[in-house]
Amino acid sequence: MSYLTHLECTACGQTSSSDELQTVCRSCGKVLYARYDLARARRELDRGAFAGRPPTLWRWHELLPVRDPAHVLTLGEGGTPLLPAPRLGAELACDRLFIKEEGLNPTGTFKARGMAVAVSRARELGVPGLVAPTAGNAGGAMAAYAARAGLPAHVFMPQDAPEANKLEAQVCGAEVHLVAGLITDAGRLAREKAKAQGWFDVSTLREPYRVEGKKTMGYELALQFGWELPDAILYPTGGGTGLVGMWKAFDELEALGWIGARRPRMFAVQATGCAPIVRAFARGDRFAETWENAQTMAGGLRVPAAIGDYLMLDILRQSGGGGVAVSDQEMLAAMSEVARIEGVVVCPEGAATVAGLRRLLQDGHLRGNERIVVFNTGSGLKYLDQLRQAAGASPARA
Repeated sequence: MSYLTHLECTACGQTSSSDELQTVCRSCGKVLYARYDLARARRELDRGAFAGRPPTLWRWHELLPVRDPAHVLTLGEGGTPLLPAPRLGAELACDRLFIKEEGLNPTGTFKARGMAVAVSRARELGVPGLVAPTAGNAGGAMAAYAARAGLPAHVFMPQDAPEANKLEAQVCGAEVHLVAGLITDAGRLAREKAKAQGWFDVSTLREPYRVEGKKTMGYELALQFGWELPDAILYPTGGGTGLVGMWKAFDELEALGWIGARRPRMFAVQATGCAPIVRAFARGDRFAETWENAQTMAGGLRVPAAIGDYLMLDILRQSGGGGVAVSDQEMLAAMSEVARIEGVVVCPEGAATVAGLRRLLQDGHLRGNERIVVFNTGSGLKYLDQLRQAAGASPARA
């Protein structure tokens, strides 16, 4: 079922067992990665076999951490379309533009990928209950997969999270705790409760397996492009698990001999009201200073501090990419534009990548003849307030 061998710290390199519950590195407190016997996998696996498997993320099960298929929890996550966007590309003077449409995942967002794998592995390792802080969508996804697993779930989210996210978690049976503050405040309370109650914390990059679900986006891109990679990827960046996961996937694919050494230029897109990674990149810093008074309508981007900051910043620099911050008004305009031109109702975070692409093209950081992928990480239908504003900004037809 899995070539999983051990866990490895991304900072100090210490290894640890993958067959007991782990959170962060016990030596330095940094992010742990799941590691696989890729040399053996290279001998035994044929990349051509994957295209014929059922199109969920579990098609990659040998490269995911669940050992016993009886513990796999699925709602059909993964296998999302890579949509050519020629009309939007024409508007932006971008010849080869694609949208990776993650809004078609269960629970309406890419968060389903990470939670499907993390909750499956947590159940396999015998957790009694789960807890997670969230800006909204991760909590709903955790609640759904915890319900699928028959595990109690506890979600901590800001009081001003979208109503749809609160109701989604509640209807799936989770105990929802509303917190005065931001996701960092929710995270602090979640960790305190986890320690006191014995719940397992599946916070972003504070356990090793959510990133394994997210990395399948990188596998899918390679498969969908015929085992090549695009020239550039724009990703809406809060906690950064998707950005980090795809880069991990590319390294694994190269080790398997399925792709070469060429990598896409990776661009983190954040909000002007909360852009710690963009600011740290511009300063040349290895770690990102906490963003004070974080404000943006895009809840997934309202993350003032991220444990994986050093991983994201390394990726942006190693790839020759960078960071760009866009305003809420630019996001609303892009929500309207993408829906009107391509028929894809994107979330504010997904819209941010389109606004960021326009800026990067105008500034000359990207060229119009490059093959570029923007990620829509969730369905805009979960954001009724923002959708209403975007609809009001859309030009009326004669």
